[in-house]
Amino acid sequence: MSVTSGSDLTSYEYRQVRARILATSDVCIVCGHSASDAVDHIHPRSKGGAKLDPDNLAPIHGVTGCPVCLRKCNSEKSNRPLSEVVQLVTSVDWFAGP
Repeated sequence: MSVTSGSDLTSYEYRQVRARILATSDVCIVCGHSASDAVDHIHPRSKGGAKLDPDNLAPIHGVTGCPVCLRKCNSEKSNRPLSEVVQLVTSVDWFAGP
């Protein structure tokens, strides 16, 4: 049985947390570019990560990918912890904010 069901990702509570996170920042945790349209669990739910904890959720580029570097960030991260994902290294510190 899958740990993440479609109804979990469309629940009212999940959508509320997702909206709050994306309102705070749209900088992707994988590539560091803005315009993230989804959130992902930093510590995967399949490995014990908290489902609705805002501290375990962060912006990420979803199905359409990053408009800047064209990476499919959410697909690349999959169910691995963020520490196991190759993050983009650029000359600009996108994580620092404006």
